[in-house]
Amino acid sequence: MNAAHTPQPTPEPAPDGDPVRHHDRLDYTPTADSIRLARRRAVRLVGEWGWAGLAGTAWLLVSELATNALLHGRLRDRLFRVRLQLTASTLRIEVSDPRGERLPRLRLPEDDVCFGRGLLIVAELADRWGIEPRTVGKTVWAKCTPEHEETNIHRLMPVETPLS
Repeated sequence: MNAAHTPQPTPEPAPDGDPVRHHDRLDYTPTADSIRLARRRAVRLVGEWGWAGLAGTAWLLVSELATNALLHGRLRDRLFRVRLQLTASTLRIEVSDPRGERLPRLRLPEDDVCFGRGLLIVAELADRWGIEPRTVGKTVWAKCTPEHEETNIHRLMPVETPLS
């Protein structure tokens, strides 16, 4: 199994002070299959929690943040954690990994480079995102509000030009 279930403690208030309505936390082995599992879980939970309009955005944010943890934050025999928190106004997605010395940075890759756009996608989709140090490792987080719902994800889609 690629995911390790951690007992759910009583949620702490969200960093912005809003009471947490729903929360989830699961640790994953650092494998590519875990990214798929984390995306599916996030989409299912966001829908169950009544924010189905943000499911596509949550899918992409979990995918990008968890992939960064896998590629840049992995240590042998250490898990990465995906945590979701829903308040009345915000969905917060967090991915924690054990490599605190390797902080992600937003960059503009060359057009012909296949990698390096993950945080650009996160910055475009999320209302806010950031990095928090941990005793061991770091947490990269992104916040979304229901006002944006699927409009965020549609900004990344190509504009269709009618053929003349």
